[in-house]
Amino acid sequence: MRFLSLSTLGSCFGLLLATAAGASELNPRQAHSLDLGPVRGSAYYTVEKDGLRVVATLAPSDAAAAAPLRVITTLASDQVVSFSVPGTQDGAAASVAFARRGNRVEVASTGF
Repeated sequence: MRFLSLSTLGSCFGLLLATAAGASELNPRQAHSLDLGPVRGSAYYTVEKDGLRVVATLAPSDAAAAAPLRVITTLASDQVVSFSVPGTQDGAAASVAFARRGNRVEVASTGF
């Protein structure tokens, strides 16, 4: 099994943010809708003393399928966090990435 360095992963997700059609800038404490096909939700961030705290809440489109999931992370300068939903047997996976660029957070999604 081969592992990529954090800087390589950061570069890959930076490229995702730079090229994704769904890339946009978030505003503090303002919800942003997320659509990953079978999973939907929202995300926002707050300014904290140790970084920008990103909170994303996701749930299956079929509400009876499973309970919601909340992801919370604090981004330091130039950090990126991402997560994905597997695609169908014939489809591509959907992903969303949050990147801190200075004092702002950018979000990009692919797949849906």
